[in-house]
Amino acid sequence: MRRPDRFLFYIGANIFIIAVMFIHSFAATRNIEQVFAKKIELVKRYGLTDLCIFTEARYTRHPSQADLNTPFQDYPLSFEHFPSGSIISPPEHLRLGMKNE
Repeated sequence: MRRPDRFLFYIGANIFIIAVMFIHSFAATRNIEQVFAKKIELVKRYGLTDLCIFTEARYTRHPSQADLNTPFQDYPLSFEHFPSGSIISPPEHLRLGMKNE
């Protein structure tokens, strides 16, 4: 098998895998309301807290529990240590608090 043929086979296989993933995701979201209802019931029954999205820093693990100073706990002009801090925005109550001051 020539190198261009291997490359085309590789690209074709990847396109096929991505197409199968899209088809699976559309098929899996048909009963999304039932899935959310079960999750809401589980949260209410066990009294669970917010979802832990990232595992890096405590202010990105539970964004609703963070305060304004936590990302800058080393010193006020420190850079963001973790990539997830630049992906997630501050919670709504903190953004509103910043606008009012």
